[in-house]
Amino acid sequence: MNEPAALSERFQALDRFLLEHAALWRPRPFTRRELPWEAQHSDLADWLRQRSLEQAEEAHNRPAELQAPAPFPELAREAEALSTLPRLAAARYRHLSSRQLRDIPGRKLAQIQAFADCLPPSEQPRHWLDWCAGKGHLGRYLTQAGDRLSALEWDPALAQAGRQLSARAAIEAEHHCVDVLTEGATAHLTAGHSAVALHACGDLHIRLLQLAAEAGCPAIAVAPCCYNRIAGRDYRPLSSAARASALRLDIDDLALPLTETVTAGTRERRQRDHSMARRLAFDLLQRELRGEDDYLPTPSLPSAWLHEPFAAYCRHLAELKGLPCPAERDWAALEQQGWTRLAQVRNLELLRALFRRPLETWLLLDRALYLEEQGYRVTLGTFCEPTLTPRNALLLAQRVAG
Repeated sequence: MNEPAALSERFQALDRFLLEHAALWRPRPFTRRELPWEAQHSDLADWLRQRSLEQAEEAHNRPAELQAPAPFPELAREAEALSTLPRLAAARYRHLSSRQLRDIPGRKLAQIQAFADCLPPSEQPRHWLDWCAGKGHLGRYLTQAGDRLSALEWDPALAQAGRQLSARAAIEAEHHCVDVLTEGATAHLTAGHSAVALHACGDLHIRLLQLAAEAGCPAIAVAPCCYNRIAGRDYRPLSSAARASALRLDIDDLALPLTETVTAGTRERRQRDHSMARRLAFDLLQRELRGEDDYLPTPSLPSAWLHEPFAAYCRHLAELKGLPCPAERDWAALEQQGWTRLAQVRNLELLRALFRRPLETWLLLDRALYLEEQGYRVTLGTFCEPTLTPRNALLLAQRVAG
């Protein structure tokens, strides 16, 4: 997807779709006992609420395939049509020695290889800028004979480890320890850099796009991640089209694309479910204790809390939130209500899940249109299958001469 008109038209279509159906994707089932749309779509709501937790888990990554009552199938088809991105053309980037590859974790290596394979070829030596580089694995993988590498990383330990790895690989590299959100980062970008970032979060990749465009970098390649990692609560659009939109997003909205997971293990999922079921059960209790039928946010708790008896868990959490100590009750029944609610929440979330990719595509197009406004030719597509990483979208920008 790289024609300017196509990017703009896709953005406007997505903008209309998200605005029209905001009442379906904005309310979060975890925080509400009943959702505003349930009265209008009672058949769908009843059908979802009757499904099991296992059924919800099975449909989590493929909600569009669910044979649910209307308007679910129609929304699924429209969401897919509006948000499907083309697979970027790939060519084998390079072959590294097994010695160089052994330091990169397997899944990370596969992501780096897929990212690199989609970069436009160049016969000229490049000066790569690896943004939020960690140990600089991406930058080292990209650096070929005649190339140079600058890697920016805020963690001193990671930057030092990167220096050692680059020296061992005999790569001409500078690893700078710098917070890229500070003014000091500006000095590290010049018109000679090809800037890359693989899964830089929120403000971090936005900062790169802004500084790289300002510096006039000839090429930018960014795979965004964690759109909700922003300094304020409200999203600040980048492009003129997004700024003109009536759609206003906050960090809760920006978290929606991140609800798709593919890498959690069985133990991790079991612990997550246990924690969420207990929190949903406590939510029922806190409404009773406060006499208010509203959600009360609770902090993330150490996993050790899950090993406490449920009664002790509730009493400790009530004390933490300044609530009255709950009286004795049938704790087992209350905890079971939490598991029942968890099954309902997960299934109700499948409707929101239809809007994960449309919202993410809206955000990606905001970035693409911004780069176009800064004088770049932009290509947007996917660099790998979502089973490798759900954050598989890649923005490729080439500065237009003149």
